Amino acid sequence: MELSTRAVHVVNPPLPGGSQPLSVPLVQSSAFAFSSADALAEAMGGPDGQYVYSRRGNPTVRALEHTLAGLEGGAGAIAFASGMGAISGVLLALLKPGDRVVAQRCLYGGTYAVLSDLAARYGVHVTYISGDDVDEFERAASHPATRLLVLETIANPTGQVPDLPGLLAAARALGVTSVVDNSLASPVLCRPVELGADVVVHSTTKYLAGHSDVLGGAAVFADDALRRAVWPRTVELGACADPFAAWLTLRGIATLPLRMREHCLNAAVIAQRLADRSATRGDVTAVHHPSLPGHPSHAMARKVLSGGGGLLSFELAGGREAGRDFIERVRVARLALSLGGVESLVAHPASTSHRELDAEALAAAGIAPGLVRMSVGIEAVEDLWNDIERALDQTDEQADEPGGGQADE
Repeated sequence: MELSTRAVHVVNPPLPGGSQPLSVPLVQSSAFAFSSADALAEAMGGPDGQYVYSRRGNPTVRALEHTLAGLEGGAGAIAFASGMGAISGVLLALLKPGDRVVAQRCLYGGTYAVLSDLAARYGVHVTYISGDDVDEFERAASHPATRLLVLETIANPTGQVPDLPGLLAAARALGVTSVVDNSLASPVLCRPVELGADVVVHSTTKYLAGHSDVLGGAAVFADDALRRAVWPRTVELGACADPFAAWLTLRGIATLPLRMREHCLNAAVIAQRLADRSATRGDVTAVHHPSLPGHPSHAMARKVLSGGGGLLSFELAGGREAGRDFIERVRVARLALSLGGVESLVAHPASTSHRELDAEALAAAGIAPGLVRMSVGIEAVEDLWNDIERALDQTDEQADEPGGGQADE
């Protein structure tokens, strides 16, 4: 079936009587009782047995895991309490002291922070690459201790789309496990397992749940043996998904294909209008969205994505002060630190989502001081554009006043 059909018809086992509820039941229980000591002991043996304790498994959470595995084309999944829980759980389960990681240079700040912590505390060596050059990856991964390749389908916030087909094929040939963060694309735009990824991670908080009311994460595995190897470590970590959050995520998934279509359409329109303004006005100096023909990843995005995504970013000539001023002036878009909800949000990455990066790392990741990130929602696109244009004009007026904002060096 098409993904839009599978998103509606989620995995929902029938009740003992034979009928089936249309909505997945919410089983809000921390523990489950048994009548047999042997049955309880047997249920403790793995991730797919009877339910014992919701840190180890829960019916609502398992329904989400089966649904996500189906949407991504994986063999199985593990749901987590947050996207960072998923990233941390997978990295901690698959790495040990002395191992080496090759990672895309433009990564989400939280992922960068975890890798930096593993390097500082456990001696895990991390090499950063552009994500566009297979030869560069093969050189970086030539050390026999290389264990992981870490990529993002669409990089946050620059919109870079790495050479997923080439890099994933090279990783598999070298015996390096690949981990791809697919949060910004969702399985609607890309399914990295089909391109050769071993693990796909998500912040389900974002597009999958889609309504800014859930905190959650997930990891989908191409090979079920790898899922079974990772699962005990995640149980020990304790970053398990909450049943109610899993239920809300399942509710959001039903409209995921419809929402992603509107996110992508609105973002493409706004990106083009910002690019047009950049060509005629001096306030916007660069626009980053893979739908734009001038974006460095435009050709790759057309190859591996079925849409440009709902996240864009743009750089303002006035530097850090102009960026901060702009995000305080918008009214339809809200100033908040998240993305992927139905409402549009703006943020200043250098001081928020990527604050863990120093100036050198920010520059290497392509994040300028005046860069503004916008998660484009599903509002009427003209309302969004009028809001952006008004805020840009007001920011320009402020900069033109005596003593107004000065561009960063």
